[in-house]
This record gives sequence, C-alpha cells and structure tokens, in this order.
Amino acid sequence: MSAQHQHEGHADHDHGHDDDGGYHATVRGYVIGFLLSVILTAIPFWLVMGKVLPTSGMTGLVIMGFAAVQIVVHMVYFLHMNAKVEGGWSMLALIFTLVMVLILLVGSIWVMHHMNANMMPTHSMGEARIAP
Repeated sequence: MSAQHQHEGHADHDHGHDDDGGYHATVRGYVIGFLLSVILTAIPFWLVMGKVLPTSGMTGLVIMGFAAVQIVVHMVYFLHMNAKVEGGWSMLALIFTLVMVLILLVGSIWVMHHMNANMMPTHSMGEARIAP
C-alpha cells in the first residue's frame, strides 16, 4: 500500500470529526472550575458555622444563591455547556428542562395550596349538635 493510499484511507476515518468551534477542555479550565467550586462551597460553610447572618431564613436564601451559582460553574467548566457546543442544542435542551421543572414545581405548589384552602373543613368537632 502506498503512502498516498494510506493517507486517503486515514482521511476516510476522520470524516465527520471536524472542529465544531465549541469549548475544548483544558487543565486550566478544570483548575478554575475546581477552585470556584471550592470557594462556592467554603463561603456557605463559613456562613453557617460562623452564624454570620442574623436569621436562618436569610442564611438559607444566601446558600441557595451560592448553590445556583455553583450549578452554573459545574455546567460551564465540567460539562462544557455553552451556546456553541452541539450547535446550541445542549443549551436549548437545558433551558427547556429548567422551564419544565419550574412549571412542575410552581404548578404543584399552586395546586396543593388551593386544595388545602378549598378542601379543609371549616368547622370543628366541638360544634356538632345532636338533632332533637
């Protein structure tokens, strides 16, 4: 087999593996993601252990904010999700999933609230009377 024929055969195997212009993992990217994750874990730990904020409700809200930021850090630095990867389809799928989860959660809470408000009895057992 000639060198020219081998090169052409090699080109056939590489077909479809073109550079899509998306994110490519680097050690630097992983280190940045790791450091951000450690910081976004250490700060809420310090907030709880040091009782820095005045109320537990406020502490919970701040921790949920840090958790949301950490989710984004993991998706960008470890899952490599951005608008360029796979022609934007992975980001579109993520947005669709988030909208569906939001609809599910808000709808469930709304239904449970209205069921609680409309289905609970309004009288107590002490008010029941025996008919003469």
